[in-house]
Amino acid sequence: MERFAVIGLGLFGRRLATLLSQAGAEVIAVDNDRGLVESVRDDVTLAVCLDCTDAEALKAQGIDKVDVAVVGMGANLEASALTTVILKQIGVSRIIARATTSIRAQILSRIGADGIVNPEHESAERWRDKLLAPAMLERIVLGEEHSLVQVEAPRSFHGKTLGELDVHNAYDVLVVAIRRTVERTDARGKTVSKEQVIAGPGPNDTVQPGDVLTIIGRDEAIAKFPT
Repeated sequence: MERFAVIGLGLFGRRLATLLSQAGAEVIAVDNDRGLVESVRDDVTLAVCLDCTDAEALKAQGIDKVDVAVVGMGANLEASALTTVILKQIGVSRIIARATTSIRAQILSRIGADGIVNPEHESAERWRDKLLAPAMLERIVLGEEHSLVQVEAPRSFHGKTLGELDVHNAYDVLVVAIRRTVERTDARGKTVSKEQVIAGPGPNDTVQPGDVLTIIGRDEAIAKFPT
């Protein structure tokens, strides 16, 4: 199970923390406003009120052990920048920082942010998908709690048939298409790359490196699909 810290519980932070938790992730929600912390206490693994620029306080709550930390304070650049630096110093491997302008985004990237989120243009739902399934290339919402997505074929799938993988029973999703790039020689003897789509693949179709799988299923199952 992946572990996330969401630091800064404004509208975006609260929504993202709740969505990640609903998808089965372990989430530590952090803010220095006790009221905001209390508002998500029942929706996340752990909600704590502390100074997010205090390295020892962050480590005491296990935030140095999370897989991803999201710095959600957008209005206060100084606090956001200092928190990003401290998270990097205590060993958080991946840091996503909120920025409301391109200049702030550049600053945060240069001091250690691995990714930038602009909630004015990107929804919490989109970032839930990015964080839980970084290999996801495209998502189409089909209805309540169901989606069709395109994902890079996991390395563990390479060289195996769909029958061997038993994707439906193992992951509760359906593979409805496989897209791959193949090289062929044209009439002039030149090697060209062409895209091939296998629609409705069967149990004997083998997953190859570089394949893109189109899968359909419940959002909860998709979030747990291997990457």
